[in-house]
Amino acid sequence: MDILANLALGFSTAATPMNLMYCFAGVFLGTFIGVLPGVGPLAAVAMLLPVSFYLPPETALVMLAGVYYGAEYGGSIASILLNIPGTPSASVTCLDGYPMAQQGRAGVALFVTAIASFFGAMFGVVVMVLLSPALAEFALLFGPAEYFSVMVLGLVAASVVSNHGALRGIMMVCLGILLGTVGVDVNSGETRFTGGIAELRDGVNLVVVAMGLFGISEVITSARGATRSYATAKISLKQFLPTGAEWLRSIAPAFRGASVGSFFGTLPGTGQTVASFVGYALEKRISRNRDNFGKGAIEGVVVPESANNAAAQTAFIPTLTLGIPGSATMALMLGALMIHGITPGPRLITERPELFWGLIVSFLFGNLFLLILNIPLIGLWVKLLQVPHFYLYPAVIVLICVGVYSIDNSVFDIWVTLGFGLLGYFMRLYKFEPAPLLIGFVLGPMMEEFFRRAMLLSRGDPLVFLERPGSAALLGVSVILLIWAMLPGRARKQKLA
Repeated sequence: MDILANLALGFSTAATPMNLMYCFAGVFLGTFIGVLPGVGPLAAVAMLLPVSFYLPPETALVMLAGVYYGAEYGGSIASILLNIPGTPSASVTCLDGYPMAQQGRAGVALFVTAIASFFGAMFGVVVMVLLSPALAEFALLFGPAEYFSVMVLGLVAASVVSNHGALRGIMMVCLGILLGTVGVDVNSGETRFTGGIAELRDGVNLVVVAMGLFGISEVITSARGATRSYATAKISLKQFLPTGAEWLRSIAPAFRGASVGSFFGTLPGTGQTVASFVGYALEKRISRNRDNFGKGAIEGVVVPESANNAAAQTAFIPTLTLGIPGSATMALMLGALMIHGITPGPRLITERPELFWGLIVSFLFGNLFLLILNIPLIGLWVKLLQVPHFYLYPAVIVLICVGVYSIDNSVFDIWVTLGFGLLGYFMRLYKFEPAPLLIGFVLGPMMEEFFRRAMLLSRGDPLVFLERPGSAALLGVSVILLIWAMLPGRARKQKLA
């Protein structure tokens, strides 16, 4: 009864004409900005943050949240059509979404993305409604040792994403970790691996790496004539719909992806990118259709999208209930609340229930708006593939450069992006995949930070990672996953012998 009363309060807040209008405006602008390579939800929320100063707190938060998860959805559109992730978390969608476009099934990939995103978001909302207090308490139980072990599990899972063997995946993960160490060491203040270049003191930006490895390398490949236009001349509704078998194969992965996303969304510092990669990696290991992953498997689109959007919703749990932002975007949300004189924390639910529950109910409206808005636009997005590449790809290069430059107003970042583009191109030639490198780049610095914290708290005793049950269990799963990844290769060798 309490839940029903709270939801009723939320509906009375979110369903006002003003809040509905700003919710729609937020998801529309977020989707539009998310499609643009290199911009992403952080820049989108930052650009619209000043607008929120002149709105009531509930309306401001509803609008900014709509921009946030709208941009997360929009980032997958360019991933599928052009192999260029609009957001870092959409990078994993490239792995199977773009091959589907190459097969002339871009409409199906976009339709499945819309459905999986909506399902993941709704799953995340249900988790927020039912389990917010419990999940917040569970997240507090995670100490540095547990976080370190979660990072190890993520890296091991990322190493098995590669279609060309776990060993190549591990090599790419290690390269990503090394790239993540570039910059100033937060503990000692010493610069590491910068080569004396002042612009690298703050490290390499994640957007720069993602745009180079996926976007620029795709343009280079296309310029050599290795790709062609994959759009069909005539687009019908039938071309948007998956087959009956694909619908059935998508149900369980959607639940698993949403579950992974809901879990990682509640952990500060992980978020959508980690959820997408870990969900994809684990699904690839347990799926009966694992051989088709990376070749246009529909599960490879369903899992990251449902995980990504579930994490986008549950990321609000630690932000609102604990006052701990899980990402830079959530930090902006926290700032917006404080500007309006609202202090996030355990008392927020009791002191401002109309804001908390109104925001949750607005997620229902916002994601419904996204579904209604984007399914009719699938044909328009697919039409982009019919634009000749000698027009399309120069425009893509310009968009990437503008997006990268807008992060820090740095021309140096543009050159670094082009460098990663060349690296990504040569990686393709020698069958090294960029996804494990990217996840190693994301998780490596975080793993180092939590390792140091755990060692400081244990006074240098490495057994702390095995003495804590949660940490030991996660490390055990990592070992099992790594052994499992190596077994198919050994079996093939024995057959050849």
